[in-house]
Amino acid sequence: MLDTDFRMLAMGLPGAVEHAHMNHPDFRVSGKIFASLGYPDGAWGTVMLTPEEQQHFIAENPEGFQPAPGSWGEQGCTSAHLASVDHHQVRAALIAAWRDKAPRRMTEHFQE
Repeated sequence: MLDTDFRMLAMGLPGAVEHAHMNHPDFRVSGKIFASLGYPDGAWGTVMLTPEEQQHFIAENPEGFQPAPGSWGEQGCTSAHLASVDHHQVRAALIAAWRDKAPRRMTEHFQE
């Protein structure tokens, strides 16, 4: 997967906007970050999952997903190695992260 694919998937979610945080592109819904690109380098994306969701994605693809370093990772922040994940896995992770941050009125009508 390329960073442009990750960006397209993130921006395809309702209400998603792209901003920058700490010199990295991030993706927000209702002002809340649900994903980012380029940390620690251009080979990685990040999704803001719950710890339970994080465990699920890591179990599904331990080479593609791993906890972010430190307390962020303990809270569910998950790094995705773009070359090691496929379209379906990233889309599912982005949707999970988006659902956790989006207002209920948005998520109630969202069709995967």
